[in-house]
Amino acid sequence: MERRGAAAGGDVCMCQAVLPAHANHRGELSAGQLLKWMDATACLAAEKHAGVSCVTASMDDIQFEEAARVGQIISIKAKVNRAFKTSMEVGIKVTVQDVLTNVEKIVSVAYATYVAKPVVGGKIELEPVNLLSTEDHLEHTLAIERRRIRLGYEQVFQNLMQESNKEDTFEEEDAVSTDLTHVQSIELVQPPHANHHGNTFGGEIMAWMETVASISASRLCRSYPILKSVNMFKFWGPSVVGDRLVFNAIVNNTFQTSVEVGVRVEAYNCEEWIKDQARHINSAFLIFNTVNDKGELLTFPRIKPTTKDGMRRYHGAIARRRIRLARKCILSANEDKPSDPWERSNQAYMSYSNIAALTHLAAKPGWEITSTLDDIKIWTHEEGDVLSLKVEMQVQIPSHLAFSLLSDFTFRQQWDKHFLTCEVLQAVNEDEKIYYVTSPPMTDHKPRDFVILVSQRQPCKPSEPYMVAVKSVTLMSMPPSSEYCRSEILCAGFQIYGDSNSSCTVCYFNQVTSGVMPYLAANLTGSSKSIEDTALECIKFLELKGSKY
Repeated sequence: MERRGAAAGGDVCMCQAVLPAHANHRGELSAGQLLKWMDATACLAAEKHAGVSCVTASMDDIQFEEAARVGQIISIKAKVNRAFKTSMEVGIKVTVQDVLTNVEKIVSVAYATYVAKPVVGGKIELEPVNLLSTEDHLEHTLAIERRRIRLGYEQVFQNLMQESNKEDTFEEEDAVSTDLTHVQSIELVQPPHANHHGNTFGGEIMAWMETVASISASRLCRSYPILKSVNMFKFWGPSVVGDRLVFNAIVNNTFQTSVEVGVRVEAYNCEEWIKDQARHINSAFLIFNTVNDKGELLTFPRIKPTTKDGMRRYHGAIARRRIRLARKCILSANEDKPSDPWERSNQAYMSYSNIAALTHLAAKPGWEITSTLDDIKIWTHEEGDVLSLKVEMQVQIPSHLAFSLLSDFTFRQQWDKHFLTCEVLQAVNEDEKIYYVTSPPMTDHKPRDFVILVSQRQPCKPSEPYMVAVKSVTLMSMPPSSEYCRSEILCAGFQIYGDSNSSCTVCYFNQVTSGVMPYLAANLTGSSKSIEDTALECIKFLELKGSKY
């Protein structure tokens, strides 16, 4: 297998002025045109890294936060975040700039997957991305987490479908039949629609899908729908110049002020066209809303499926909406709200959020050292009202052993006096566990308890750390008790770097909450050595346990 890749990487940037030809009836940039530009920019970034032709495999959930109007400037930046043998994740950021005010706003941030396709055939192995900045390292680390979400999405969806099928449905007499929203359209793929190898541009297909989906939604709302988000474009196979593409769109479900439209794309060459042998090449689910002249959201009528397949699509829309809302809730989390509930619809995003929070915390610039004691260093980081703690420990055992011991929180009581009890509530999988922890009381207070998600990750290559991320979650089966003061962990955990075959550096991080603040405050004022003492106990525990392996 040949290794290819322009390791220098770098951004690819496209700038476009929004002209009347690009706009819809409201004078805003059409979503279809924007999708074409996004795909073209991302594909060029992928080809810059791979050095060969690339094709679109999928584009993750896309949220459109701002509309661009005629006369404004659209800027699209794309960059390869990580290479996985023959495929790559490309990050895409879209902004809009007003020429008169110079104000710039984010329109969308998206992630797409591209596959390298050499002209001569065969497979190639891509070179790793050359990471030049802190942001590069962050995105490179999180790309593997986003890949886990993509690969696990179908299982999560099927689990939610089983739950949704138990619910029911159609009591409203005025519900509209989904049959009235069905739209079919056909396109002939011509040379302007394809790349220099004759494969249809993914962005062109996405734009056609947006058009037919918009027509379907308009039949329900009797207005001009506005695309707000897309639930992943996934390309199942290629199409080429000369293919006939048949698009079928239908409303799957409505949710007060939004509607989901499903689109299926089938391709035929001349022979397949005569025999009616379709190739399913793409499916996607597009979410629209619509507004009146004052810009106020309008309510969609309820719909009524009329077939077994319509019922499946109806319940599928409910499941996708649960995943979508969970994702939005978790990824827009702030420090003032309580911990997120642990549910089937959000487990993948909770794990992603857990690892992402620790990765971002560790990578923040501006850490200041406040204490040094032999093999222990204590650092603090201030950002506004948020104070974070970092404890760095030099340990004389291999990194993989330290990871094994620190990721099992049932060992924590043996070295951390702040843990009274620790039990596993759920072993979700080999990388995720939920624990119930109790801690001793502080002066004149009740003892504290925590429900925490612990996510562990092994490095994909030697230069990356082992990670153990911790955050609080809410479990319906473990409500707060009057005996304890329920406390929260916003972000904590370990990063473990191998120094040699027999030593490693363990870094513990904690975004300080009210429960941790008294210990840190005492340390900073010199009235206590609680943090150093705990770190020494941790080192002693690791080296003693490690010597037995």
